[in-house]
Amino acid sequence: MKTFCNALFLVILSFSIIQCKKEPKSETTISPKNEVRYATGFSIQNYDGYSVVTVKNPWPKATKTYTYILKEKDGIVPDNLKQNLIIQIPIETIVVTSTTHIPSLEMLDEVTTLVGFPHADYISSEKVRARIDAGNVKELGNNHDLNTEVILSLQPNVIIGYGIDNKNPTLDNLQKSGLKVMLNGDWNEETALGKAEWIKFFGALYGKQKEADEIFTTIEKDYLHTIEVAKRAIATPTILAGDMYEDRWYLPKGTSWGSLLLKQANGNYLWQETSGTGSLSLSFETVFEKAKTADIWITSGQFSTLKEMTDMNPHYAEFDAFRNKNVYSFSRKKGKTGGILYYELAPNRPDIVLKDIVKILHPELLPGYEPFFFEKLK
Repeated sequence: MKTFCNALFLVILSFSIIQCKKEPKSETTISPKNEVRYATGFSIQNYDGYSVVTVKNPWPKATKTYTYILKEKDGIVPDNLKQNLIIQIPIETIVVTSTTHIPSLEMLDEVTTLVGFPHADYISSEKVRARIDAGNVKELGNNHDLNTEVILSLQPNVIIGYGIDNKNPTLDNLQKSGLKVMLNGDWNEETALGKAEWIKFFGALYGKQKEADEIFTTIEKDYLHTIEVAKRAIATPTILAGDMYEDRWYLPKGTSWGSLLLKQANGNYLWQETSGTGSLSLSFETVFEKAKTADIWITSGQFSTLKEMTDMNPHYAEFDAFRNKNVYSFSRKKGKTGGILYYELAPNRPDIVLKDIVKILHPELLPGYEPFFFEKLK
């Protein structure tokens, strides 16, 4: 009996060894949850020692998916993922190409890692401007004609680019020179929380996913709370947006994130039934016919006073919102070189934008609150 038991044990042991050899453990056979919940343009999946970041929609109607591997110091990347761009994290130096990337660096306390930016005058962040003035952030020219010489001399750990389409020869050349380029599609998100969630993209690069998630959760909580506050409003004011530029009136399409914010603030944006995420381009007459009696007018931000508006176009004074001095601009805060902070920070902080709009439309719901981005024109 003892001999039989020993033989049986050896058979079972041998079978187990064979099974182990046939089914080796592989991190890529596990499907961890996607850490992103609102954004549709990227995902993050965490494995032991590395993360997989997938960017799906870096520009409208993009057909290609981009996969990036963020490798920790002692992480081991499986062979079947090594064909993708591998970036050692946490990164120590970075070049970003959109002002909407700046707030994530600031919120994560990583502005000192920024070494270059195209057209730096657009940046409004006081912390980053101080580093620009000190010569710690290099001017890189224009986004689609980057100064490759300067970038090559900086040798950043990663360059964060964005595209309007799949043509960006400058980024292609930088990659061919051995630099690592990741695409960011935050601007292409259709929802406010989707845009804001891209802080997790940067959190992954710095090994600060937990911190990024905590920051986003706070933004999300405040944003959703303000939506509930807005629901208590009795009236629903009608809203006109935008203004004229080179003989055309530009205003947000009905499914854009700006239009969605107006709706969630319990406002009746007069073009909310249109589809699309970009801008409508209409004649003055078309806008005037529909919005002459609108209660509130939110301009594009190019004006600081009502007089500036009528100096540009005297017919602006024919709108009821203008006559009643219910015209608002989001250009209240500007950087030292004239950049409007709204363009930089608003996509990252929809909680603040929504609160501002609720205060404009329903001031009684937020007593004592002072708008951060917006001001009434005088």
